[in-house]
Amino acid sequence: MFGDMEGMMAKLKEAQAKIEETKNRLNTVMVDGDAGNGMVVVTVTGNREVKNIAIDDELLEDKEALEDYLILALNKAIDKANRINETEMAAAAKGGLPDIPGMDMFK
Repeated sequence: MFGDMEGMMAKLKEAQAKIEETKNRLNTVMVDGDAGNGMVVVTVTGNREVKNIAIDDELLEDKEALEDYLILALNKAIDKANRINETEMAAAAKGGLPDIPGMDMFK
């Protein structure tokens, strides 16, 4: 029914390895989100881990503006990271998956 089961298992292991490699590589991909003309800059990895937050000293006096800019910058950075992550993970999974009927979600 499924043809070469051993070959499919090997392809699945290969896909799993590619996905792990991609996850590791995405830890080194950094993206920034900024708000307030660069007054707040948030850096996250391709795996959506916050690595750095830079805040202009001028904003330390205005808690409300700081909070608003921080939310905007975080959302921008996470959105960029999500797009990169989804694209890279789909590419990694697509390359190693065996051809199983009904499992064409990455094609």
